[in-house]
This record gives sequence, C-alpha cells and structure tokens, in this order.
Amino acid sequence: MAKKVLVLFIFGISFFTQKAQSEVFEYKHIPGSRYRILSVVDQAVFFADDRGRRVLNHRAEILNRIAVEVTDVIDGKGRHEATFQTSERIIYDANNPNAQTGITGFQWSREYESVFERDRLGFLTIDPKYFMPVVRNVPVFPDRALSLLERWSAEGHEVHDFRDSFGIEEPYRIPFTAGYQYLGEREWKEETYPAFSVSVRISSRPPAARGRIYPVRITGSYDQIVYWDRGLGQAVAYEEVFNFAFQMSDGRNIEYRGTAHAEFIEAEYMDKEQLASEIIDEINRMEIPDVSVRAVEEGISIVLENIGFYPDTAVMLPGELEKLNQIIEILGRFADRDIMVSGHTALAGTVQGRMNLSIERARSVADYLLSKNVRTSDRIVIRGFGAEKPIADNNTQEGMSRNRRVEITILEN
Repeated sequence: MAKKVLVLFIFGISFFTQKAQSEVFEYKHIPGSRYRILSVVDQAVFFADDRGRRVLNHRAEILNRIAVEVTDVIDGKGRHEATFQTSERIIYDANNPNAQTGITGFQWSREYESVFERDRLGFLTIDPKYFMPVVRNVPVFPDRALSLLERWSAEGHEVHDFRDSFGIEEPYRIPFTAGYQYLGEREWKEETYPAFSVSVRISSRPPAARGRIYPVRITGSYDQIVYWDRGLGQAVAYEEVFNFAFQMSDGRNIEYRGTAHAEFIEAEYMDKEQLASEIIDEINRMEIPDVSVRAVEEGISIVLENIGFYPDTAVMLPGELEKLNQIIEILGRFADRDIMVSGHTALAGTVQGRMNLSIERARSVADYLLSKNVRTSDRIVIRGFGAEKPIADNNTQEGMSRNRRVEITILEN
C-alpha cells in the first residue's frame, strides 16, 4: 500500500551575529561527532473512486529514527554515514474499519544505510543509489548574514522509495525550488530559537517509463518551520504540513496529506558490555528462568527463550506474565530509551505463516508492556523475523523450543 516517508534531515552548526537582527547559518562538521533525529509523520492516504471522489483509504503514523556519524571532513565537506530506520502503525483502515488500530507500538518497516557529504552551506554530494535522506539540499543557506524577514531560494529535490507502492525499483527523484525566509526568534517547547520557514511547491510531469506503472503528474506542497539551536549548533526541530497528489499511468489518483515533526534527541551512547553484564547479574539475582542477555548492534537484547504461547497463537500462557513482570522491573532502569520487541519462531509451517506469527507474538508482548505503562506506544517498535534468526538447532525439540522466543531490545538510539 502506498505510503510517503518524509524525513527532513537537518543538522549542523549555526553561528549567530547580533547586528541589525541578522543571523549567519553555516554547517560545520566535526569528525567523530554523532547525531540522532526522531521524526513522526501523521499521514492520511486518499484514493479516487469511480466517480472521481476522494475517499480515505487509510491513515497511518510513520516513525523515522536516524543515527549519523561524521566520519571525516575534507575541504570543509563532512562525510556522513547514516542509518535510517522507519516504522509504521495504522490508525484507520477503510478495508477493516472495525479493527483495533493505533493502540499498539509501531511495526518495523525498513532500514536504510546511506553515505554522503555535505558542505558548509548545506549542499549534498551523494551516490544516486541511496534512498535516504529523502529531502536533499534542504535547508541550504546563502554565504552571508541574513536580515530579519529576508527571503532566499535554492534548488532541491526529494528521493522516494516507490518499490512497494508503484514497483519502481530505483530511487525516484522529484526536483523543486525551495523558498526560505528568516523569521527571527520563535518559541518551541517553551524555549526560544532563531527560526526560518521552508516552502516548496511542486508541479511535475515526469517522463514516461516504458513497461511499468509510473506517475504521469505530481503536484503538491509542504511548508515547514525550522528551529535552530545556537548552543548546540544544530537544527533541533521542525514542524510541517504537506499535501501531495500522484496521477498514475494506470489511471489511479492517490493523495497524501498530513503533518510531520522532528527533533534532535540527545542520548548518551551505551557501554553495551557493561550494561549487559549488569542486567545479567540482575536476572540471576531475580532467578528469572530461560532468559539471556546479549549486546547487539541496536542496543542490549533481553532474550526470552522458550516463551510459552498457546499452540499456533499469539496468546501467552498465564505463567509467562510473571516472567514479564520481572523483566519490566529491569526495563524501568532505562526509562529514557525506547525499546524494540521482536518475535521469532522455529522452522515449522510456511514462510509467511512464520512471519505473521512472529509479528503477532511480538505485538502480544508489546501490548502487555503498554498495559503496564512501561513505555508509551510511540516508544515501542514491533518486529517479526519468523525463523530467519535461529539461536539453536531446529532439528531437535530443545532447539526448536529455544528458537520460539521474544527479544526485548533496549535501543541505543
């Protein structure tokens, strides 16, 4: 089903000059520096019916987590290595209007790696094979101080992943001209920051793509307010309203409209091995059975091996709740970090059946954590792996039992 991921990837350094209310914005890249950005998109998707009327198909929230490291600086350009992870939850689905949607965590969608360079004014150099960041050469700044209410403009473009939506395999590029205005001081979360607006209007008729479905016309707009932190030297947040319409070559008309916001998140990097050791000691002290702990790329994973569900269902056996209650005590020590709940199955049944069951079992555990107020729903990501990541031999009953597990990962970012 079609969906749009809007990620304005903004960070850098701002130097402030108080002279006739002027501001100089300029990126500065420090090797080894790391950034995290969290964005949330609230999006409604409309299809046109046989009479040309716009009908709501579904509404979704999309959560984007971005982790970046500046690995090198050459001639003023910072080389950035970034990971973009997207998750989604359905708030309303016209095809299933009675479903209980929007009350659980976000379901993992995709992860992207990207490498690019950014110069001091904001212009990117990036291999066209990368899908992320979506919005490129936004924001960019003039090489001078900006007066209050001064306007400027620059060319930019969006790059979208339309593999699932339209079957377009390569990153899809939409060019535009962005208009900017320096707004002076604005308030965000009870703090005052220098701010500027970004305004984009798109009206495009892309070239034909033989042998596949493609957009024949794209129209739309988005308007943002961006807040810049002088102390951090960082764009700390943005707020956005967007509306885009795609007329497809197969006659479909699809419209996306909604809002988005993002913010810079400060979080200390984990000493994973040390924290994993501390959690193991706590599990041993509490005598929690069939639980192990390991440091993973995403953070620290608490593995609930041989977790009990009624056969072929996502309904936990009553005895498992006591174990989860003990784990909840441990999770309380890391209340400032989000968590991912992932489900795993043994090698039985079909590939799709295993995947669906693993997702639903992860969701069952996540829902229990939500019911105990361990985290709010926007801070839990759900992911299913099916039988893709066994930790034991599926040829033995003991191994299959260990592979039927749920992992609760305390996330690095």
